[in-house]
This record gives sequence, structure tokens and C-alpha cells, in this order.
Amino acid sequence: MASAAALWLALAIDRWLGEPAVRWHPVVWMGHYLGWFGSRLAPLAADARPRDLSLFLKGALAWCVGAMVVGAMALTVQATALQWLPGWATAVVLAIALKPLFAWRMLRNEVLAVEAALAVSLEAGRAQLARLVSRDVSMLGESEVRESAIESLAENLNDSLVAPLFWFVLLGLPGAAVYRFANTADAMWGYRGERGGRDWTWFGKWAARADDVLSWLPARLTVLLLALASRQWPRGLAPEARRTPSPNSGWPMAAMALLLGVRLAKPGVYALNAEGRRAEAADTQRAAQLGGRAALALAACASLAIFAIARWA
Repeated sequence: MASAAALWLALAIDRWLGEPAVRWHPVVWMGHYLGWFGSRLAPLAADARPRDLSLFLKGALAWCVGAMVVGAMALTVQATALQWLPGWATAVVLAIALKPLFAWRMLRNEVLAVEAALAVSLEAGRAQLARLVSRDVSMLGESEVRESAIESLAENLNDSLVAPLFWFVLLGLPGAAVYRFANTADAMWGYRGERGGRDWTWFGKWAARADDVLSWLPARLTVLLLALASRQWPRGLAPEARRTPSPNSGWPMAAMALLLGVRLAKPGVYALNAEGRRAEAADTQRAAQLGGRAALALAACASLAIFAIARWA
């Protein structure tokens, strides 16, 4: 009962208050840890070797240490609340601890801000998009900027909402915290080749694979939630989803492209629903609405799953 109440309360906090201050944000703390190790262990691009098993092991060890610390801290908070606090107070503590581990309101607002910036100018839209994605946005046209924003919403609907709450349902606060660490590590380390003057291929390989494993099922559940939100199944999903290099991100992105009837592409890499029409301003709003409905469906399904797990335990 406390876990289900905590989930809904955390969603309410996200809806009305948004993100905590940077200095109190646990994901920012994770980023400091990852940034410190990455800047010291990942080699400069000029010094990278084509095969470096020792660097892979260093990256894996740094990841495991960070994940264990994050998981242990979350477990301590959860166990202390469950042992010493009444049910209502446990729910409040868990909600406050859970909220920073997902971010639907911020994602939605950032995506809609891209559309608002495009209404001002293409350059403003590109600048706003650069806050969301790591790709080079300097040569993107208006439709491509809009496509990238919708893609980001679909992909991060999983990474920033569905997956953390999925692991919360299964493993409690430690599950959500470790997933958030894994996803942050992938975002900071999980690159092939050079980024920021350093080569991440071998140092970040473990982080990339760990995120792939932990996101595999949630990414596919995100498709189901989007289908529930739109009351239709995205036909032809599997072939489209497999067009992306990632084993996971293509599923929610392809679902969004098919449900909206638009083409979503990363120039030179992939095109999802290539025969679809160009995305328009109204499609960004529709994507945000679908995401919001999917979030409500997620909360309802997660609550039912929590009660089912508690009954079987």
C-alpha cells in the first residue's frame, strides 16, 4: 500500500513541483561521480587502442562500484522508512526519494519548448533542441528539428519514466535508483569512438550494455502503453523498430512515428515510417498528449502490479 501510494504521490510531485534543486538532485550526484571517473580513465582520442580489455574492466569496475553505492543508499532509505515510520510517512519518504529518479514533466516541457522556439526562428529551435540531444543540430531543417524533438520524447518516455518505475515496481527504490545510475552512465560513457576529445569505445562498453539489458523490457512495455494511450496498435512496428542501431530506443520511437503517421529520422542513420508525412507543429502537441496518457496508464498498471506482487509474495 505504501509503495503504490508513493508512486502516485511521486507523480503528483513531478506534475506540480518538477525537479528538485540541482545541489539536492541524486542524478546530478551520479553525474559528478561518472564525470570524475570518466575524465580520468577514458583515454584521449589520440591514445585510444583498437582493443583494450583492461580499460573495459576499469569501466566495468567503476560502474559496479557506483551502482552498489547508489543501490545501498536507496536500500537504506527504504528499509529505514519501512521499519521506523507509519504507513503514510513511509509513502511520503519513498515518494520524495523516488521523484528525482524519473522526469516526465521536464521532458514534456523541454520538447514543447523546442516547438515554441521553432515558432520564433529555426536557429532558436536548433538551440533549444541542443538541450535535449547529443547530435549535431547545426544543419537540421525545421522538420528535422521537430522530428528530433518527437524522437527524444518517445525514447525518453522509456528512459526517464517507464523504466525507472518498472524497476521500482519489481525491486523497490533500489531498483529505480540503480536503473537511473545505469541510464546516466550510458548517457555519459556509452559512446563508440570519440566524444569530447576522449575515446569511450572500451571504457564505456559495459555501461552501454548494462543499459541495453535493463531497458530491454521497459522499452517494449512503453510501446504497449503508447498503444493503450492511442487505443490502437502501431502496425508494422517490429521492422521499423529494428532500423535503429539501439536494440531498445527504436521501439518507442517507431511506435510514436506510426501512431502519429509521421516520418521520424536521424539523417544518415535511419528513417522510421519513411513513407509517413513530415511532422507538423500539431504533431509535437499530439506526441506530448500521447506521452501524458501513457504516463497515466503506466501509473495504473504499476499500481495493479504492486498489489499483485504483494499478494503473491
